[in-house]
Amino acid sequence: MTYSPLSKDLAWLPADLEDESRWIYRLTPADIRDIEAALAASKSAGATIETLTRETFPLDLLADVLTLTLDRLENDLGLFVLRGLPVERFTKDELRLIFWGIGLHMGTARPQSFKGDVLGDVRDFGQSPTTRTGRGYMSRQGLGFHTDSADIVGLFVLRTAKSGGRSLFCSSVAVADEIARTRPDLFEVLQQPFYHSWKSHEQPGEAPYYQQPIFSIEDGRFSSRWLAPHIWSAQELEGVPPLTDAQTEAMNLLISLNDDPRFHTSMMFEPGDFQFLNDHVTYHARTEFEDWAEPERKRHLLRLWLAPADSRPLSEGMKEFYQDVRPGAVRGGFPSHVEEPIFVTKAAEF
Repeated sequence: MTYSPLSKDLAWLPADLEDESRWIYRLTPADIRDIEAALAASKSAGATIETLTRETFPLDLLADVLTLTLDRLENDLGLFVLRGLPVERFTKDELRLIFWGIGLHMGTARPQSFKGDVLGDVRDFGQSPTTRTGRGYMSRQGLGFHTDSADIVGLFVLRTAKSGGRSLFCSSVAVADEIARTRPDLFEVLQQPFYHSWKSHEQPGEAPYYQQPIFSIEDGRFSSRWLAPHIWSAQELEGVPPLTDAQTEAMNLLISLNDDPRFHTSMMFEPGDFQFLNDHVTYHARTEFEDWAEPERKRHLLRLWLAPADSRPLSEGMKEFYQDVRPGAVRGGFPSHVEEPIFVTKAAEF
């Protein structure tokens, strides 16, 4: 019997990325001038990052590039990189404004923590991702393959580390296909609910955990939300039953396939890179890094979690976290305990 893939989403392998033109777009001088013109227009309008709109950050040529990016994220590989913005030409505040303006043209930004931060700073802040409240992006530790908690995650590279910090990614569709082909019993397990910790992001009065499958398919479109530390952390919470042997085996198989070179590839970031990933169909990871001693040279990335207008439908099993599973919904991100979004976090002060 011929094996059929799980869904109509693309299950790519590293060899499919050998043609970099398929997933890396090098900004042209005209594209860069377009960004500079949008920045100048926003300043002339007196716009700040808090008041910026698509209209006050007008893009011409780059708008078509961003449309292409969104299409590749949803309908092709699920990853796309814009490369080559000369970050040395701009101040830190200008770079934040540029990334926020680009995000406005791609979707709606979602909060990355209960603090309401919609423009995140990815830096070594001395946190450990293994603690109940720790977040991996605020550490220098290597991070295993995972998804972020939104339709799209975007990273803008301002500075790279002294060494390390390599970005790895793989197709969760390809990994899921392999599990369905070789261990259909565990594929079924991965479609059942797992307890996840809110990592202290629950709303006041709510339970500190929720349930969600790791794999799901809705209307022929695949989705995986994979956050192993959140599942392990939930095991420490009162009221959460122990993982079954089948759940543990399924998670370990998923980890081993993600780590298998047959399925993942990597890239080294360059200053001026914009990396965008569709969280539903890609996993990403990071190697540990050694940072520079000087604060002004330390590794620094900006992060956006975006809800685009062309997102896929999600299964009802994903509703407890995403709240709205309809295609194109404004969804994702953690519930915020504040009314106003935060654009500059303490990590940005370094």
